[in-house]
Amino acid sequence: MPDMFESCAHSIAECTFHWCMEATPSLACANKCVFCWRHHTNPVGKSWRWKMDDPLEIVNSAIEQHTKMIKQMKGVPGVKPECLAEGLLPRHCALSLVGEPIMYPEINTLVDELHHRRISTFLVTNAQFPERIKLLKPITQLYVSVDAATKESLKAIDRPLFGDFWERFIDSLKALQEKEQRTVYRLTLVKGWNTEELEAYSNLFSLGKPDFIEIKGVTYCGTSATSKLTMENVPWHTDVKSFSEALSLKSNGEYEVACEHVHSCCVLLGKVDKFKINGQWFTWIDYEKFHDLVASGKPFNSKDYMAATPSWAVYGAVEGGFDPDQARYKKERHHKGTR
Repeated sequence: MPDMFESCAHSIAECTFHWCMEATPSLACANKCVFCWRHHTNPVGKSWRWKMDDPLEIVNSAIEQHTKMIKQMKGVPGVKPECLAEGLLPRHCALSLVGEPIMYPEINTLVDELHHRRISTFLVTNAQFPERIKLLKPITQLYVSVDAATKESLKAIDRPLFGDFWERFIDSLKALQEKEQRTVYRLTLVKGWNTEELEAYSNLFSLGKPDFIEIKGVTYCGTSATSKLTMENVPWHTDVKSFSEALSLKSNGEYEVACEHVHSCCVLLGKVDKFKINGQWFTWIDYEKFHDLVASGKPFNSKDYMAATPSWAVYGAVEGGFDPDQARYKKERHHKGTR
């Protein structure tokens, strides 16, 4: 698991990891990305051709396995008893553990089941199934992986199965414009591969007009026969910050750097006209309001369930996105930035 509940979006949403359950309804994917943490031990395919588990069974099993994992933390130094108890009742689900979740034929039924239990949903799609994006019901936050900004680099990094991968990628970004709930372009920076494409990245903004742009450094998961990435390909947090600031400038005021999560090597750009009100950012999520809106059955949009960003999560805060009410162990390092 390369990012501990990556789809809490770090500074976008409430980072209470013990409440976060990471899962997937599909092990398969239509890409073979160079930074895939599974090193391609999972199946690949252009369409669903496997036995399909029932959505209710998937949700029940996910909660069961999450609960088992949380229970294993009992007695571990630093684990608070109250957090251990809370963790047994997950409140958020990241449909992003592995594979392409949107390929699962009953994805909407699965989302409904999670929302019925008032579990928020964060789904990451690899931008190869635009029609499935259009058919997706409202979820808490929808991510599209934007792993590169040109056809050549996307082919090199994602190693897609589809011959028309670029057209599918572009159509997936365009499909975001139709979504009323929170949408995110997710950029994974791989040093030496895609960190020089500032102009090309900025040209993609107008296609999907996402609410947020999340920029993070790639997570090194070891070298294998299918990936030759090394720690040299992992950018420092200072590199991610520089890239994010430059990308913000390219947007001509449409997006500004809103938040950072230093210990996750992650920076967030927010859409100024929607989430910055009277100089204050509202990048966080009011989860109870979201579930009430879903239950109402009435149309709603991303501004209807936004919440104010705490001062410690705002870009440039001395806390660097770390909740001062939390405690952590930090090893002293001597380098120019944080990875």
